[in-house]
Amino acid sequence: MKVLKYFLIALAVIAFDQVSKQLIHHFMYIHQEINVLGDWFRLHYLLNPGMAFGLRWDNEFGKLALTFFRMGAMVGIAWYLVKSARSGAHSGFLFCLALIFGGAVGNVIDSIFYGVLLNNAPYNSPTPWFHGQVIDMLFFPMFEFYWPQWVPFVGGEYFLFFSPVFNIADSSIFIGVVSILLFQKRFFKEKEQPIVTVSESTIVTETIVVQTTLTDAPSSTDSPDHTVPSQS
Repeated sequence: MKVLKYFLIALAVIAFDQVSKQLIHHFMYIHQEINVLGDWFRLHYLLNPGMAFGLRWDNEFGKLALTFFRMGAMVGIAWYLVKSARSGAHSGFLFCLALIFGGAVGNVIDSIFYGVLLNNAPYNSPTPWFHGQVIDMLFFPMFEFYWPQWVPFVGGEYFLFFSPVFNIADSSIFIGVVSILLFQKRFFKEKEQPIVTVSESTIVTETIVVQTTLTDAPSSTDSPDHTVPSQS
């Protein structure tokens, strides 16, 4: 089945995401930070009860709604992936959908099960189910500085770029979405309308037929032969 290979890509994303989260959980403590490449790429263990890239929704019903929204989105993306593959969509577009689907499933697993399996649900959660916190670890603080005092509104404040902490699932979703936006003209090419061409021989043949027809047709001035009686 053509769509199977794209679900295998999604499965690889899910496996990579879950393995990385389990390693971080078992070998690092909360807020521990390890430099990987200098100061600009670090592993930072962080629990995120909200959305992607460290964004949060500080509301009990908001967290539950977010979990169910992720589940619905996961089902919708899977359905759309199958539909697109069967309709002959561009392979690059299907690959991007597989990345998005894999990332969505990766974070859904955290939200549904991690509150029970890893006991990381917030302390005030009514149930650990569906309230698990997503494990984030990828941190790219590329540069930092203090705004000059003369800058309006932010003068003297500390600024860090890039501050969000995220995970493999977030990265997969981000790459898939951005790739679709960047290559949409390639993924969604308009089908060219067929152009009807008439060969030169066809035109010549049709011209001869028309001319022959006109030649064989009786003229409006022609009349049957009549014998004119001679005048005596």
